Amino acid sequence: MRIGITFDLREDYAREGYDEEQTAEFDGIETILSIESTLQALGHSTERIGQAHALTRRLLHGDRWDMVFNIAEGMYGFGRQALVPTLLDAYQIPYTFSDPLALTVTLHKATAKRIVRDSGIHTPDFGVVETAADIAGVALPFPLFIKPVAEGTSKGISAASKIRNSTELRTGCEQLLARHRQPVLVETYLPGREFTVGILGTGAASRAIGVMEIQLQGGPEPEIYSYDNKKYYEERVLAQLATDATGDAAAQLALAAWKVLGGRDGGRVDVRCDAEGNVNFLEANPLAGLHPKDSDLPLLGRLTGMSYVALIEQIVASASSRTMEVR
Repeated sequence: MRIGITFDLREDYAREGYDEEQTAEFDGIETILSIESTLQALGHSTERIGQAHALTRRLLHGDRWDMVFNIAEGMYGFGRQALVPTLLDAYQIPYTFSDPLALTVTLHKATAKRIVRDSGIHTPDFGVVETAADIAGVALPFPLFIKPVAEGTSKGISAASKIRNSTELRTGCEQLLARHRQPVLVETYLPGREFTVGILGTGAASRAIGVMEIQLQGGPEPEIYSYDNKKYYEERVLAQLATDATGDAAAQLALAAWKVLGGRDGGRVDVRCDAEGNVNFLEANPLAGLHPKDSDLPLLGRLTGMSYVALIEQIVASASSRTMEVR
């Protein structure tokens, strides 16, 4: 196939003056080169398209592709991840990964939690702070955990995210509201084991390829899988497969959440245990990172014996099978 690749390149935004945290979700050139070379090794021809503005120009120019490999995150608003898929839908161009609805729903973590909760899937009790005036109305027992409602890569998460009293709640929420300019998700803190579950496929064809337990190895933020702990994961994080009964339960819960949220082709679901060891849904990532060495989904693949080439091949095969069904 002739496959275009849509992405937000971190280096491009850095040149425009955006800082490291603002561009944390975007991909470096290594990831783009890895996807590009892998697709070519699988027999496809590739074209780099870039972000939504570049895609718009190419579409208006009349360019078309058999498929687009989409990893574009977008920059602004709750619909930022949905922008590229929406444009491609308008031109009836097939693409990898989830559709605009699933991407918007999962980006807004509170909306995703409402959907999985209504489907009978366990998730921590939560509230949403839209403005500082809402803080006094939070009626959840301490300790709590706070984070921006629509960020990835643990942006906005630090040691201060674990909240022990009303003073910390007010300070933490006010700081997140000011820095990230979006609502704050407030949820019951879960003290148990933490997992990320890799998933491939769509709907009934979805399957969990592995469950990876996240174990923090000390450091300045020993309880929190924070932005800094993710950044320095090689020194601070031990990631290994969880194959026990709790790991199996995490896989089942993640797969159920993936299906009800409408995830497609591949991604991850984050799960954490409460004090009794029961697994709970935290969030879903339907545009999981694909750096061959550093990203969790390729790492999960390696731990289960799946090469990077095989991972990309199965993602494209899943998207192709959906395209054939529509036609």
